[in-house]
Amino acid sequence: MEESKHFGNQGEANLPQFLRTIRNAYEKYHLHSLKRPLEVCENLLTVNPQIDVAVLGQFKSGKSSFLNSLVDKTILPVGVLPVTTVITRLQYGSKERAIITHFDGTTEEIDCSRIEEFTSELKNPGNQKNVEQVDIELPSLAKYPGIRLVDTPGLGSVFQYHQKTSENWIPETGTAILAISADRPLSENDLALIRELSQYTPHIILLLTKVDLLSSDQQNEVINFFRATLKRELDREFPIYLYSTRFNLERWKQIVETELLVPLVHNREIEYRRILNHKLRTLIKSSLNYLDIALKSALQLDANREELRKLILDEKLNFDLMREELIMISYENAGQTRPFILKRLEELYRPRLTQLLITELREEMPKWKGSLWRLTRNYEQWLEESLTEKIEQISKTEHQHFLGTLKKAYVSFSRYLESFRSLLNNNLERALGLKLTETEWKIEVEEPKQPDIKTSRTFDFNIDLIWFLIPMIIFRPLFEKHFIRQIPREVEVNLARLASQWAERINKVIEKMRYQAEKYIKDELATIESLLVNAGGQTDEIQKTMEELQNLLKRLEG
Repeated sequence: MEESKHFGNQGEANLPQFLRTIRNAYEKYHLHSLKRPLEVCENLLTVNPQIDVAVLGQFKSGKSSFLNSLVDKTILPVGVLPVTTVITRLQYGSKERAIITHFDGTTEEIDCSRIEEFTSELKNPGNQKNVEQVDIELPSLAKYPGIRLVDTPGLGSVFQYHQKTSENWIPETGTAILAISADRPLSENDLALIRELSQYTPHIILLLTKVDLLSSDQQNEVINFFRATLKRELDREFPIYLYSTRFNLERWKQIVETELLVPLVHNREIEYRRILNHKLRTLIKSSLNYLDIALKSALQLDANREELRKLILDEKLNFDLMREELIMISYENAGQTRPFILKRLEELYRPRLTQLLITELREEMPKWKGSLWRLTRNYEQWLEESLTEKIEQISKTEHQHFLGTLKKAYVSFSRYLESFRSLLNNNLERALGLKLTETEWKIEVEEPKQPDIKTSRTFDFNIDLIWFLIPMIIFRPLFEKHFIRQIPREVEVNLARLASQWAERINKVIEKMRYQAEKYIKDELATIESLLVNAGGQTDEIQKTMEELQNLLKRLEG
């Protein structure tokens, strides 16, 4: 491995000192944006954990199926809909078991047959059980000591669950396997993910899944397209592997194991150091970028501190004003949520659902026997069960279509932050002749929960309590007509309730996005403000720190 030369015995022994130097710069100059990658590097050096081979990609790209085939066991849930909700790590263990870690720090050991209860969207919707991660130990992974296979929630969805979502977990990646389904092309999202992964790992492999959907000629055509696109867009070449769990599985599996996993195991220590080296170099380069701002501002601040500050952090970068604009974005989108959902429900489902329930009620009522009290109870039970089943199905089927304002808000916040970043960069370039390194805003939200279904009372007063005074043989047709007349109102009320409940949940997510956008801006302004305000008179200190980091970078790069 060529990059192994970056670590000699002396360099390896000095790694703690390298990180202390970076940590000192982080704390002294308040480099808030570097907190996460710094913590990952410190953890790698302290713990020397297994190399995480993370399988990432858009939802339904075959990640869980791929991992199941590698361990020769259907242990990760798969399904027609997006399934995986939490980070799931698989490694060798002398006995088969799973450890569930919750966000509050508690753990529990479960049988592997119960994994779906904690990792699937069906059994743990929206991660209601607050699972941070799941660690699975399997005897069948004895051939992969020192590495850990990681299944991640699908990207490309508006939902990212809790703290340890795929995007937040990316800095921990050791080796990245990007799964791309053969039934869709290489997307801009895939390219953006590769760019981000390149900051954290030297190992990025593309896995073209579901290749049984393509002929041999089509497979070659797709591979050539991928290579040309990657070369054009990223000016890099990446290993590309084909895979199918339905056709020629053993052939594809053997190639992946022989060319990717086995060499990683055999060269584990070298690869571990190579990964840490890569992360450190990225971290140092980011630190130097911020310190360059501090240095150039210090040189000018000593002469004219306040004028330069006003030039960079001008009135357009006033946090209070930007916060008001973010609130307005949130308010405008939230106000459109319920009308948008209700309109769709009214147009698509109200007439159809009303007629369907009336038809089913006409079929059910002849089966009901007994007094008015019994007839009413049968009707209320039937109505609750039928409405619950049908509206829950509508909710599950349609909820992706309810997210119009949520997606619109996401785009608005993203564009606003891009505008903020561009404005700040323009000011920095005009004042100091430099720009910030590229960063991507990440959003972390939890999926709204499915609403509940409620039905109204059958009668405005308890007429059914005097059932013994009512001869049903005469009045039953009247009561059956009353039941039928209630259906349109019940449908209207429950569809309106469904719209309101989804709107409430979606608007909470919009608010969370606003808070995250505010925090992003606040942290970035705080970093720049600190560099500008505190840099005066520190030219020599900043230059010394930068020289130390540049020397570290040279030693890491050999």
